[in-house]
Amino acid sequence: MENGGGEEKDQRHPESGRDETEEERLDRNLSELLQELRVALPGVQVLFAFLLAVPFQQHFSEIDGFEKGVYFFTLLCTAASAILLIAPSSYHRMTFRLQQKRELIHLANRFTIAGLAFLAMAMTGAIVLITDVLFKTGLITVIAGAGAAVAFILVWYVIPLRRRLSLTGNARS
Repeated sequence: MENGGGEEKDQRHPESGRDETEEERLDRNLSELLQELRVALPGVQVLFAFLLAVPFQQHFSEIDGFEKGVYFFTLLCTAASAILLIAPSSYHRMTFRLQQKRELIHLANRFTIAGLAFLAMAMTGAIVLITDVLFKTGLITVIAGAGAAVAFILVWYVIPLRRRLSLTGNARS
């Protein structure tokens, strides 16, 4: 492509390294984000539905104080996750046709990372609750909860952050 001076214009975007305009990059980023949300949201919805149905089960009144606390914590984490993961849709609808795509992507990225953290806590809470109800053994409950928490932290955060830091460190070198 040539500009007015006869020189070839570089279309490569500095952040992505792709041959795309800023608008094309924003469109691609939004599309990728929406695909990621399509993966996470059904999990939140299923967990939330499960948690909403549990108190209406016959033996729910028999759970102890610890289990009630874990249940309530898990319910609140699931609600927070749903709020954060659905927020980009609301933001987009409220700012539609106001040229807010860059801001939407910036906020949606933060909302998604936080929403996934709450989802990990909610899923860990569900594992702790179910383990405690099944086995009534503190040690097994602690091992199951800690194992789930470590798995979420490692796979969802540590591994990607290590890769991100190695890539950004290489770019600075």
